[in-house]
Amino acid sequence: MTAAALSLDDITCTFISRDDRSQRYTAVRDVSLSVAPGEFVSVVGPTGCGKSTLLNVGAGLLEPSSGSVQVFGEVLKGINRRAGYMFQTDALMPWRTALANVMAGLEFRGVAPEEARRQAEDWLKRVGLGGFGDRYPHQLSGGMRKRSALAQTLVLDPDIILMDEPFSALDIQTRQLMENEVLDLWAAKRKAVLFITHDLDEAIAMSDRVVVLSAGPGSHPIGEFTIDLPRPRDVAEVRVDPRFIELHKAIWGVLRDEVLKGYAQQKLAA
Repeated sequence: MTAAALSLDDITCTFISRDDRSQRYTAVRDVSLSVAPGEFVSVVGPTGCGKSTLLNVGAGLLEPSSGSVQVFGEVLKGINRRAGYMFQTDALMPWRTALANVMAGLEFRGVAPEEARRQAEDWLKRVGLGGFGDRYPHQLSGGMRKRSALAQTLVLDPDIILMDEPFSALDIQTRQLMENEVLDLWAAKRKAVLFITHDLDEAIAMSDRVVVLSAGPGSHPIGEFTIDLPRPRDVAEVRVDPRFIELHKAIWGVLRDEVLKGYAQQKLAA
């Protein structure tokens, strides 16, 4: 059997307060989750349920309190060098142009400047920013910055793509354009994708599989759904497909109580 591209096995993450070490918070507990090579998996759940925590564990940015992470069958130690991470907020360096931002990762890897520039220019063209390489982040729209960040991630040709609500700040039209852009690029190379989102419509429209997490603390998977909608997909058009509506109803039936529970906990904490 082919090893999973990314496998999280019995992951628990407990955080200790800096001010009072007796105060502990378990974000996720005994979570097992895998992404096959070429598979697009989304994780949905209430705010504060530990979705980003799991992504950071998969990236090697956070060591779990217990459990293990495997990348293509090998135990992960340190940073996941086979993964690219697209953050929720822009990770563009404001003092660099769009082109220089996309080149940065290649330069850090020791790629010759001429080759780094060639690859960066190619990826800017792929995401529709071929004529904007000389612009600085503050000169780009929100959608353009996201396209730059996407090129910045994909230029490194990662085997695993980790995405943490990358389009949440965009207007609905730009968001759908970016979602389709990602699906087109993903279809070309079929990298493994672990996608974090609050938007159930987005998760269903883009994914092969959707995993639902419970409300925290101690979040854990409470549902897993195979998205058997045909590909290729247009994220706007697929929303009116009867099967999409059926899947949405089934997943929301699992998620709804957890969202209400998470909201109640936030109100109590406030």
